[in-house]
Amino acid sequence: MFLHFFSTREDELLIVKILSGMKYDLINGVRIMKGWNGRLLRIDLTSEKSSVQEYSHDLASRFMGGRGLAVKILWDELKPGTDPLSPDNLLIFSAGPITSFSLPSSGKMVVASKSPLTGGYGDGNIGTMASVNLRKCGIDGLLVKGKARNPVYLYLEDDKIVFKPAKDLWGLDSFKTEMELKKAHGSSSGVLSIGPAGENLVALSTVVSQNGRAGGRPGLGAVMGSKNLKAVVFHGSKEITVDDEEKLKSLGKEAYESIPKRANYKFWKRQGTMATVEWCQAHSTLPTRNFREGVFDEADGISGTTMEKIVTKQRGCPNCNMICGNVVEDSDGMESELDYENVTMLGSNIGLGDLRKVATLNRICDEQGLDTIGAGNTIGFAMECAEKGIIDLDLDWGDFEGAKNLLMNIAYKRGIGATLAEGVRKASETIGGGSSKWAIHVKGLECSAYDCHVVPGMALSFGTSPIGAHHKDAWIISWEISTGKAGEYGSEKADKVLEFQRIRGGMFEELVVCRFPWIELGFELDWYPRFFEAATGVKMSLEEMFTLGDRVYALIRAFWVREYGGNWSRQMDYPPTRWFDEPLTKGPSKGAKLDKDKYDNLLQAYYDKRGWDSRGIPTKTTMLRLGLGEEARQLEKYVKLTP
Repeated sequence: MFLHFFSTREDELLIVKILSGMKYDLINGVRIMKGWNGRLLRIDLTSEKSSVQEYSHDLASRFMGGRGLAVKILWDELKPGTDPLSPDNLLIFSAGPITSFSLPSSGKMVVASKSPLTGGYGDGNIGTMASVNLRKCGIDGLLVKGKARNPVYLYLEDDKIVFKPAKDLWGLDSFKTEMELKKAHGSSSGVLSIGPAGENLVALSTVVSQNGRAGGRPGLGAVMGSKNLKAVVFHGSKEITVDDEEKLKSLGKEAYESIPKRANYKFWKRQGTMATVEWCQAHSTLPTRNFREGVFDEADGISGTTMEKIVTKQRGCPNCNMICGNVVEDSDGMESELDYENVTMLGSNIGLGDLRKVATLNRICDEQGLDTIGAGNTIGFAMECAEKGIIDLDLDWGDFEGAKNLLMNIAYKRGIGATLAEGVRKASETIGGGSSKWAIHVKGLECSAYDCHVVPGMALSFGTSPIGAHHKDAWIISWEISTGKAGEYGSEKADKVLEFQRIRGGMFEELVVCRFPWIELGFELDWYPRFFEAATGVKMSLEEMFTLGDRVYALIRAFWVREYGGNWSRQMDYPPTRWFDEPLTKGPSKGAKLDKDKYDNLLQAYYDKRGWDSRGIPTKTTMLRLGLGEEARQLEKYVKLTP
């Protein structure tokens, strides 16, 4: 396992350079890496056995951590064509080499698996005390396979691993589950759990932590549920060996002091991501009524300004001093943590303009373990199907009670909820009636909260996201609009998508840290190689980190192509047809829509810059350049690679 083949002299020299800089200690004759723990914990739920595996310096240098480590393991170990909900699928919780240190926004981890929603690579980034505790248990990742005979949860305390019965937890929502587990194991423990949606194998289900932190949009809660795994509890106390502890502390202190001095900090503290509601409304990009429009008549009712008036407290991820979670009292008098994505998808996208009611829908999703983006998208799809008479459902735009009932029916797969629980792509195939025209997704993953009628660059971001239509990897819409290039298709947009993917979806997802200090406050990128060097002793430039990101993106794309049996075309990277075929009918951008031919040219420019062929598959030359020669040879069992 983890054998690597150097395919070009250039790449081999790069790896040798990195390896020669890696520092380690000998403790009882064992090489100990700095920064990385260098250990993975493997769990087989079927046999209730566990083992600790040390991983190589080579693997660390080439894939770093987080997303990189996860996709390499999935590529190496998952049998092609594995059913995502079978015991054979792997569920991976992966941290990075600077996760958990006292550095800005470093309390993150990646959860990854083969997706039951898309059939391809799926992951999510989640900020949680579980990230910190995982690393303090002396590991960098947890790999879970198999299926428990009865519901269980895992308890990890340093070197102790216990398989605990979860019969009394099964059926509880994620909030109650975490409360019970913290009662049993202490409030400082880190908990990852699923709600009833994950238990019921809903393809829209996520992994939840801390009453509203969630990750794994492509149905990773269902993967967890398919294994009869209700939760994982981490309680760690180990120290992580670093190369230069004083330097790391000094950099952390300096960085933390720098962030509150940034120009946008005070406004960010007031509204966080919620400021985006008014901004998108002003630029005709606010998803409205299932992405038919880009402006919403009741946008003021769900805006950041409105939220400021009712917010009761704020909360965020570990190690963060620019927290973004704004908590309000919802229409049921309960706490709900809001951000732009959940408010928009459960607000304007379904025609609901009352923030407290939107907050209730958001809380229900978090309790049930439903992805708020996918759920809001799916409700909008259902409302449009009902409006057009395609399904027999009494559900109008803005119908709060109807939306509440539908969320619960999705979570428990009742009635039409069982069809919608598979996501809009599969639901449209089942429902028919032309409904695929308003199923808003890419590769099966529902689009997140940006209407793209007027922003082809953001459409390209959705089209080429490594997990399906998600904004996290390349949120270029702000650059696209602020530069006055919203309606343009110049190749510089392909450059910008690639640049953002290297930073956001590459470096940040491998280290693993949050993107907000950089994208929202202008926190300089050169902090991160310095953090990395102080922790690991490895000197690596930003460009070298971006090369690692390119390697990871190429391998993720290879994984998709393999899992689709080589049946791949550039159409997989197209945004929803609605944005091409149905122009906006209101607002300042009335009449706008995407141009298919121009988008296709933009997509080709992106492929050319990545070194991918006209199908969107990395060429053999690109795979070799990135040190993926063996992976290229394996991929050619399914598809002929362009030289």
